[in-house]
Amino acid sequence: MTAAADRTSILVVKDDPPSRRLLEASLTAQGYQILEAGNGAEALAAIGRENPEAVLLDLDLRDVDGLEVIRRVRAGGSRVPIIVLTDRSKLRAKIEALETGADDYLAKPFGIEELTARIGAAVPEKKDKPVFESGALRVDLMRRIVRVKGEEVKLSPKEYEILRLLVVHAGKVLTRSFLVQEVWGLGSHVQYLRIYVRQLRQKIEAQPKRPTHIITEAGIGYRLRVHGGSESLQSL
Repeated sequence: MTAAADRTSILVVKDDPPSRRLLEASLTAQGYQILEAGNGAEALAAIGRENPEAVLLDLDLRDVDGLEVIRRVRAGGSRVPIIVLTDRSKLRAKIEALETGADDYLAKPFGIEELTARIGAAVPEKKDKPVFESGALRVDLMRRIVRVKGEEVKLSPKEYEILRLLVVHAGKVLTRSFLVQEVWGLGSHVQYLRIYVRQLRQKIEAQPKRPTHIITEAGIGYRLRVHGGSESLQSL
């Protein structure tokens, strides 16, 4: 078994003890070191005291609202990755959580394989990797070269910037408002983003209408899928 000092520490914040224990058992079996908090106040204290490497935060807490927990964590200067857990139907809550400072979200119910994939994407790598590879896609961030199946693909500056942002945050969902602001600045229209994403898919996807790299998160934004992991899910 991996030594505790070498395991990624995850703070699980849920006020439902049975669900919290199930998450703890599932993630411990995957090799993570698990910390627990039963409410928002305990979560804020644990983040300051234990310095976890990632936080799984249920938005529906009884004492301090999950969104308020995110605001306080970010206001305190912490950049700890936060993955929020929320009901599948609460689209507005997902968007607000991401715009408040969460790094990703999972809609309940979810599988442990999907959860560990999201944690792996959220926790910073131990060292920089200037070359990103996923399936047939290869992006050299240092040289600004994009290849698909070994062939160089020419992108416009805006197309490359969108892809670069997705690569830097690979595996994480990026909201449309975040991408628009980063690429075009405040006040720009989201329609620009849709047009450029469509053009980008035409250049890097084998089947642009059935993309396997740039995945649409309905009503929220886009995610760059990291290929190689299992896609099957189990109920959790």
